[in-house]
Amino acid sequence: MRRGGHPGKAVFATKPKLARRMLGRALDAGTPAAWVTGDEVYGADPGLRADLERRRVGYVLAVATSHQVTTAAGPCQARTIAARLPRRAWQRYSAGEGARGYRYYDWAWLAIDPGRPGHRHLLIRRNRRTRELAFYRCYSPRQVPLPILVKIAGIRWTTEENFQASKELTGLDEHQVRRWDSWYRWTTLAMLALAFLTIAAATEHASPSPDDQIPLTRNEIAALFSALIIDPVKDARHRLRRSAWRRRHQHRAKTCHYQRQARQP
Repeated sequence: MRRGGHPGKAVFATKPKLARRMLGRALDAGTPAAWVTGDEVYGADPGLRADLERRRVGYVLAVATSHQVTTAAGPCQARTIAARLPRRAWQRYSAGEGARGYRYYDWAWLAIDPGRPGHRHLLIRRNRRTRELAFYRCYSPRQVPLPILVKIAGIRWTTEENFQASKELTGLDEHQVRRWDSWYRWTTLAMLALAFLTIAAATEHASPSPDDQIPLTRNEIAALFSALIIDPVKDARHRLRRSAWRRRHQHRAKTCHYQRQARQP
């Protein structure tokens, strides 16, 4: 750390402990957040869950199949509960839109931790083709319907897409990390660049767009920004026409995927 120029002291901390510290700073600073979601590493940590419950912030955190919860009938593992559910307990909902259609799964939920304040559930997701199961431990200060928890669970994919976009579009993972200060500057600039692309794409999605084209994506904005602003090319008109053609092609492909999905039972 000294050779790398780290400015202060640091000790080992697990991912949940780092998450608790980061969430605490963000919430103390007034960052608006109604929900927190994360994978099994975070769902298995009781301290993280307790922090969020104390702040009355809802969460949908993934847990392992062997995770034990307390139901009205007593303690039980998540996979055992799923195996005992009747067929009528499962409901079909989409966890969000994908490039090839809605991400439909079968979902079930069960109230857990009876007698404690707030509303706690074990949320179970079942793949409609492979029957693979995934489990989430949920909390909300107020009663919410099942589709809300499904939506929050699906937001995790958005987070993974953001990480992938930051690597592909802004080079978040391309620094060699030889010095702490240069890594800090690099990471900050990469995150700012991704924020710029994200806000530009959100603004584009909120504006009317041609019926035969998808709105500008972050990838498309990055390509046009590079070709028209950073290093202007001579064939700018051609680049714009090709961008429009690509968005029309993507619109047709997406429409076909959703129509095919709608015809399936």
